[in-house]
Amino acid sequence: MLILGLESSCDETAAAIVEDGVRVRADVVASQHALHRPYRGVVPEIASRAHLETILPTIRAALAEARIDLDDLDAVAAGVRPGLIGSLLVGTSAAKGLAWGLDLPFIAVDHVEAHLYAGRLEAEPVGTPAFGLVVSGGHTSFFRLGACGVERRLGRSIDDAAGEAFDKAAAMIGLDHPGGPKLAALASDGDDGRFDLPRPTLDRRRFDVSFSGLKTAFRRTVLHLLGLDDPATDPRGHADRLSERDRADLAASFEAAAIDTLLAKVRLGLEGESDGPTYRSVVAGGGVVSNRRLRDGLVGLADRHGVDLRLPRAAWCVDNAAMIAGAAFPRVAAGESDPLDTAAEPLSIWGRPDATDSR
Repeated sequence: MLILGLESSCDETAAAIVEDGVRVRADVVASQHALHRPYRGVVPEIASRAHLETILPTIRAALAEARIDLDDLDAVAAGVRPGLIGSLLVGTSAAKGLAWGLDLPFIAVDHVEAHLYAGRLEAEPVGTPAFGLVVSGGHTSFFRLGACGVERRLGRSIDDAAGEAFDKAAAMIGLDHPGGPKLAALASDGDDGRFDLPRPTLDRRRFDVSFSGLKTAFRRTVLHLLGLDDPATDPRGHADRLSERDRADLAASFEAAAIDTLLAKVRLGLEGESDGPTYRSVVAGGGVVSNRRLRDGLVGLADRHGVDLRLPRAAWCVDNAAMIAGAAFPRVAAGESDPLDTAAEPLSIWGRPDATDSR
């Protein structure tokens, strides 16, 4: 069974062909990073216009890479939530048009759930129940997964997502957009013990996390190094005065604090409560899962607790369409489809405060 997946939730236009939910026949991504770099962040109008220009060439490139025609497809899927609404509409509309024109099932996929599928691509089935975490620029959430997918959200970030916190910290020390990966690269040369930064919510036996206190402490540390007394000062305008050693040590200290916070919640899940489930696997997804410190920490926790660990390849940590097509497969195989009037939505069902127990 061949499924075409489309992804356009933010600043990546992506199309992929996945066979039987596992084998990735094609995976094409058109990045917009160069367009948004001058603005130090994603500009929604620029993003949606770029998607319009690249969606059809990206689909054609995926079909060519997979060496198939449109007539060979069995279904079309799109990430319909969450994301920038103008961007989402491009991929969603293209998928609906293809499904209607080819008389194929249309599958609406939640982007957050798709991240949890990314580690299953080109891999064996996952043992359940599984502990799931999505750590990306827009979402940081923890889940209990069953054989049919997400059963329950256990907790989430109550303010910034981890990836967003990484990007903001990177900007404070003068790193260009996208800052998170650049901060992580810089951290590899730094001393993560030089600056004592807080690990918010580390002592709570619950799965909600917060990064606002960490960001505030990091900002104050940067200002102190710069010799600036006014806490309202924007450090970005003075970051070029930081030495390379200071910048690397700041990056390493921030990364250590943020990753320790995430790993503590995974450890809490694997240790379990008296009435909690015994997990067989850990499944992770999202752009921050490409972070080497997080990956190494997850490997250590999985080994210590004797559970299977599923980490996506680096290309499937960031926004991509292979995870969209893969996540759609169980529903297509069950004979399901979504109506063509399904709306694109800016929020994930798992990003809502009341989503803990319901879909």
